[in-house]
Amino acid sequence: YPLNDIMQEMAFMPGFVRLPSARQLTVQMMQNPQILAALQERLDGLVGSPSGYMESLPKVVKRRVNALKNLQVKCAHIEAKFYEEVHELERKYAALYQPLFDKRSDIVKAAYEPTDEECEWKADDEEELTVSKPEEMKEKAKVEEEKKDEEKEDPKGIPEFWLTVFKNVDLLSDMLQEHDEPILKHLQDIKVKFSDQGQPMSFSLEFYFEPNEFFTNTLLTKTYKMRSEPDESDPFSFDGPEIMGCTGCTIDWTKGKNVTLKTIKKKQKHKGRGTVRTVTKTVPNDSFFNFFTPPEVPESGELDEDSEAVLAADFEIGHFIRERIVPRAVLYFTGEAIEDDDDDYDEEGEEADDEEGEEEGEEENDPDYDPKVGGRMPTVDLM
Repeated sequence: YPLNDIMQEMAFMPGFVRLPSARQLTVQMMQNPQILAALQERLDGLVGSPSGYMESLPKVVKRRVNALKNLQVKCAHIEAKFYEEVHELERKYAALYQPLFDKRSDIVKAAYEPTDEECEWKADDEEELTVSKPEEMKEKAKVEEEKKDEEKEDPKGIPEFWLTVFKNVDLLSDMLQEHDEPILKHLQDIKVKFSDQGQPMSFSLEFYFEPNEFFTNTLLTKTYKMRSEPDESDPFSFDGPEIMGCTGCTIDWTKGKNVTLKTIKKKQKHKGRGTVRTVTKTVPNDSFFNFFTPPEVPESGELDEDSEAVLAADFEIGHFIRERIVPRAVLYFTGEAIEDDDDDYDEEGEEADDEEGEEEGEEENDPDYDPKVGGRMPTVDLM
């Protein structure tokens, strides 16, 4: 009998267990973080290791390959200079963007009321075509009702603008705690400031707050130091500017308002007398404002695993705020930028390969199937 017919008959036999296909096994393995970590460690160990082919080359050819590698080192140094000039270009254009961002800030905090002309926004043609007449009438009535409500409430500027941005972005909302939200309602602006010309590469995130009951600061800062030069001991590892470390700032909390700390009570029993006493202890508390007190990088550059993980996440967040949040804040407020970010990624496992059969297609289209996708993270170098 053909093999497929035999397999189909065996599938109905008691005790028969169908083994997963090679592709199914691969998919399952690549979703296992331990296997991925082991694979990455193995690949890292192969970097720079000589191949059998190189060993088999004649001496005269190896000599020429060494010449190519020396050329590659020179390329890395030129690339480093390229990124330094990119940083200067970013600094130059930041000055051109800033007046627009300042006006955005003035509108948000009600320091400036835009004109009717500035507020006029033409919807996309596709949007207009999809709205039917009855729906259009309902929408107009809704807008009129909202206008009446606004006249009654008279809200100033755009309330909770930055808090809404943070809550709309998963990377930032994961940092937010319920006790952070009343504080972030007072956040009026975030600015990016680049290092001056001729100074070492760095950028600062500046968070501006209106006077509030939680702390006396009106400005909280976070500075990221960068380097754009190949490592002499491993020049081929150069892949753009590296974030070398970051420094936060001191928050002058009002008494009893520090959300980065919490007070817990513990009962202690005396070993000899058996008496019990209650001890009050202050311990760290989860909060967005821990962002301003990152782990310090020692001169040796050696950190424990937990501190390295915290810094890696911190660098990703700082880079994201600088590159995406500040330039496109209004689109994260409305949610449009989030949709654009989602469109940057292809959906995996959307269609099953006909040759693999229906069963595999169902597995890859399962709602619980969550392939890992992501962009390039800023390089972390603690040396």
